[in-house]
Amino acid sequence: QVQVVESGGGLVQAGGSLRLSCAASGRTFSNYVMGWFRQAPGKEREFVASMSWSGRSTYYADSVKGRFTISRDNFKKTVYLEMNSLKPEDTAVYSCALNYHGDYTNWLSYDYWGRGTQVTVSS
Repeated sequence: QVQVVESGGGLVQAGGSLRLSCAASGRTFSNYVMGWFRQAPGKEREFVASMSWSGRSTYYADSVKGRFTISRDNFKKTVYLEMNSLKPEDTAVYSCALNYHGDYTNWLSYDYWGRGTQVTVSS
């Protein structure tokens, strides 16, 4: 069994920064992609960023490129999302997930999910 827990969300003013963390535990094995998604009220789940096991492959949604940075520590089984220059439209529940199959921008391809952490950006 695999557990995934996010942390680090909160309330921040526009232009501010937050750092999200996502820790996996249990029988994760290796060679999995870790990704971040977000979902705002009334909207569909949206891909944010992903990083391969080696860290050599990263993907970002166009809406966050240049502002968000994903990183990971495989020893700690943890992935981070550094979010800078936050905008009110970044407000959402941010969820982390593990992917063993590919198609890293599609949430349907992810196998294990956390419950999410709320990020609220005030204008």
